[in-house]
Amino acid sequence: MRDSIRIWTCLSGLALGLASYSWAQDSHIGKLTGHIAAGKDDFARNCNGCHGVRGDGKGTFAQYLDPRPRDYTLGVFKCRSTPTGTLPTDEDLYNTMSRGIVTAAMPSWASLRPEIRADVIAYLKTFCPRFKTEKPGTPIGIPAETAVTIADIKAGAEVYRKMECARCHGAEGRGDGPDAPTLIDIKKRPIPPYDFTQTERFKCGTTNAELYRTLMTGMDGTPMPAYLGKLTPEEGWALVHFVRTLQTARKSPERKVLSATGTP
Repeated sequence: MRDSIRIWTCLSGLALGLASYSWAQDSHIGKLTGHIAAGKDDFARNCNGCHGVRGDGKGTFAQYLDPRPRDYTLGVFKCRSTPTGTLPTDEDLYNTMSRGIVTAAMPSWASLRPEIRADVIAYLKTFCPRFKTEKPGTPIGIPAETAVTIADIKAGAEVYRKMECARCHGAEGRGDGPDAPTLIDIKKRPIPPYDFTQTERFKCGTTNAELYRTLMTGMDGTPMPAYLGKLTPEEGWALVHFVRTLQTARKSPERKVLSATGTP
C-alpha cells in the first residue's frame, strides 16, 4: 500500500513538473499565451522556407538571401529590450515577428492573427536549449526623452565621435567607415554597417525610444556593442537625436531643428 502511494506521489509530481515545464516553454505576450504544439504547423507553413525545419537558418531559400535567415539554435537575437548577452522576452520576439526586419528578407507578419504569432514564438523557442534553462533578461529602463535642441544635437555629435561610431557607420552615417569592409557577424560572415541615410526606420523599431533601447542593449551577434553603462541617459538621448539628423530620407524634428540653423 505504501509503495502504491509512493508511486502515485512520484507520478503526480512528474506530471506536475511536466505541466510546469510546458507552461514555461509557452510564450506569454500580454494576455496572449502561445502554445508549442499549435505553433509547429504555423512555423512550418510560414517560416521553414527560410529558417529551416530545425530553426538553424538553413531553409530552402536561405542560400539566396543576404543577410541569411536567423539561426534560432544559437539563442542570439539582435532586437531585444534586455541587456546584451541575455535572452529576449517573448514580447521582444513577438514584436520582431510583427514588425519585420528592414534591409533583410524578414517581412512583417502582422497580417497573421496575434494568437498564431504567439504560437510561432512558443515553437521557435524549442530550437534553442537556452530557453529551457535560462530566463529572459530584465528589460532595461528607458528614461524620459530630453528636448530636441541644437545644443543637444551637437552633444550627440560629440558622443558619436567619442564612441568612434564613424569607424563603422562613417562620418555621414552612410555605412562606409574605414572598418566597414572588415566587419563580420557571429558566424564569421561579412556584415555591412547600417546606412542611416537610406531608410526612414531602423532594424529594431521606428521610434526614438526604440532607437535609444537599441543603442543601450546593442545588437547581439553583430559588431554593434551595447552602450548601457558606457553612456549616461543624457548622452544616449543626445546620440539618438544626432543619428536622426543623419537620416536624410526622413523628415524629423531633429532635422527640422538642424535646418533652422541653416544646415542642410
